[in-house]
Amino acid sequence: MAAGTDVATFDKKTQRNLTRLQAHDNARAARNELVSTLSALEERLNVPRRAARATERAKRRLQRFADEQPGTAMVVAASVAVAVGVGVWLVVRANLER
Repeated sequence: MAAGTDVATFDKKTQRNLTRLQAHDNARAARNELVSTLSALEERLNVPRRAARATERAKRRLQRFADEQPGTAMVVAASVAVAVGVGVWLVVRANLER
């Protein structure tokens, strides 16, 4: 085959083989695209994995915040503890009065 040879000048057997090779290449490309699409869908729809990653990111952010501003972090933690305690107390008190 010469470098500038056109597909139309090949005989029918060579053209058929080229068409098969092109079909294989197209099928391989379609499979690769399907794999990447399915991987993206799995990533988006896998809620437990996404929740675990979000939890890890939140832990890292909180740890960095506590390292950078320990006093503020302690005040925030105490405030959250008080808010949770008051919330629990209100729920228990409401249920006891029934």
